[in-house]
Amino acid sequence: MPKAIRIQQTGGPEVMQYVDVDVGPPGPGEAQVRHEAIGLNYIDVYFRTGLYPLPLPAGIGLEGAGVVTAVGEGVGHVRPGDRVAYSGVPPGSYSELRNMPAQLLVKLPRGIGFETAAGMMLKGLTVQYLFRRTCRLQKGQTILFHAAAGGVGLIAMQWAKALGVTVIGTVGSEEKAALARRFGCDHTILYKRENIVERVREITGGAMVPVVYDSVGKDTFQASIDCLRPFGLMVSFGNSSGPVPPMALTALKGSLYITRPSLMAHTASRTNLEDMAADLFRMVGSGKVRIGIDQRFRLADAVQAHRELEARRTTGSSLILP
Repeated sequence: MPKAIRIQQTGGPEVMQYVDVDVGPPGPGEAQVRHEAIGLNYIDVYFRTGLYPLPLPAGIGLEGAGVVTAVGEGVGHVRPGDRVAYSGVPPGSYSELRNMPAQLLVKLPRGIGFETAAGMMLKGLTVQYLFRRTCRLQKGQTILFHAAAGGVGLIAMQWAKALGVTVIGTVGSEEKAALARRFGCDHTILYKRENIVERVREITGGAMVPVVYDSVGKDTFQASIDCLRPFGLMVSFGNSSGPVPPMALTALKGSLYITRPSLMAHTASRTNLEDMAADLFRMVGSGKVRIGIDQRFRLADAVQAHRELEARRTTGSSLILP
């Protein structure tokens, strides 16, 4: 029988169980996918801990790449034998084989392998909507991007460079600073020992930035707000340090804007998904964005993978291999 990770309750990494699963034929609108590689993302922790509620018991994981083995009634855009990748709900990618909504699947171009696809779908599509939809960045702008050496961050550094955008990136160590710079970050801030707001003011000559991208949440939120110039946009798209506490609207002094976008909202439309994926595939195919796979874990070792992820000992993209 195929193996998968299941959770019966929310909690720490230890709630994940490596079990046999019975995968029947795909239902209407579904496709069956045999995974070749699975993406590991911090959002998986949010589902595991219950921050993002799930009906239990449940699978876990939102990203994968593999081969279609069967399709259900009404599915026409993919067929058995197609190489595909995806990112989206419902969770369940931590598995060798699964049935899933076929509408999530996009066909892989010939030049993109399974590991590259599994390492970039969620993170790369996130950067696409952040830079091209949430705020359409323009050449010559300077932005602040937190967690610059993470999986999303390293893709963002390269994409920004391709757009002619200057990036100030926050990182947790000298090693991560060097990594972020190697991928295109122009200025790094060691947030554990440097004052983010003062460094941004110094780097920008007091002008501050028009947009901040913040996936850290509680620990960086106020600094992010304080780094914005008048009419600037705060993009809060994650909370790895914990949820942002309630705030008064008066905190948005300077006519600031704030948004909480999500990938699922952008890809709910099949047309949007295909357009976004095509843009991502072009960037990766051109060589302007390289997907670095820095960690690989076996499916049976998912508990250890989450421990490494939560301890912030990972860089770039991480994979789980069936």
